[in-house]
Amino acid sequence: MRRFQFWLICLVLVATAQPVRAQERLNVVASFSILGDLAQNVGGDRVNVTTLVGPNGDVHVYTPAPADTKKIADAKLVIVNGLGLEGWMPRLVESSGGKATMVTASKAITPRRLGSDADPHAWQSVANARIYVTNIRDALGVVDPTDAEGYRANAERYLAKLDALDREVRGAIAQIPPAHRKVISTHNAFGYFAAAYGIEFIAPQGVSTESEASARDIAGIITQIRAAKIPAVFLENISDPRLMRRISTETGARIGGTLYSDSLTAENGEAPTYIDMVRHNIKALTSALSD
Repeated sequence: MRRFQFWLICLVLVATAQPVRAQERLNVVASFSILGDLAQNVGGDRVNVTTLVGPNGDVHVYTPAPADTKKIADAKLVIVNGLGLEGWMPRLVESSGGKATMVTASKAITPRRLGSDADPHAWQSVANARIYVTNIRDALGVVDPTDAEGYRANAERYLAKLDALDREVRGAIAQIPPAHRKVISTHNAFGYFAAAYGIEFIAPQGVSTESEASARDIAGIITQIRAAKIPAVFLENISDPRLMRRISTETGARIGGTLYSDSLTAENGEAPTYIDMVRHNIKALTSALSD
């Protein structure tokens, strides 16, 4: 009888311990929504991912909120893009007093340069997104070695999806006549995409949405659109659409839709994940440029 009671107690202890273990997720903070999605795909159910700049937010001009300090303080891993994107992050980390490990997701990527500035939008190349994923995988394995094998397995599955996505993008662009592979976007966020896939992007704003296009820049772009017969201009989800609408009106170039450059959408939007974002963008581009 006593032996039965002993085993019964052991079974109860095991049953009650399992939910506790399931709830012990690693707290991970990502600076903005695209990194948050990549981290979630690698971490799976082993992590609790929080993003500082959420859906449709502009990481270039973000001002940290007091609640962000606690998020950083509670985190085991903080994921940043680097390349000068999150200028506000060092002060936030310092004020949090946290002990989190910080990983730069763009580590080992050779940055494009525009004058003295690095172009931070490296994720716009799917090949670069693969590097982001491996950096996140390795960082998770260091801070949580017990689950390192799970992170590796998740990363391998997601990397296979990215390989398929890269082939999908290349196949879609191959259907666009080479002479039509020019578009106007709001800010210079698609340089890595252009280098990888052969579409030329011209933007009145620089690599940051903080910069303002001068009247001279706008006039030059209008002249270029007319001379090169560029067929479409695109809005961006994080930018004021009025400038692009004005350029469209003055040149006759049609608005090809909205591109997602620096942010995902909410769950019910057009681009709630990184893969959805790339697919949406390439569909918008091919639809506008294939005619």
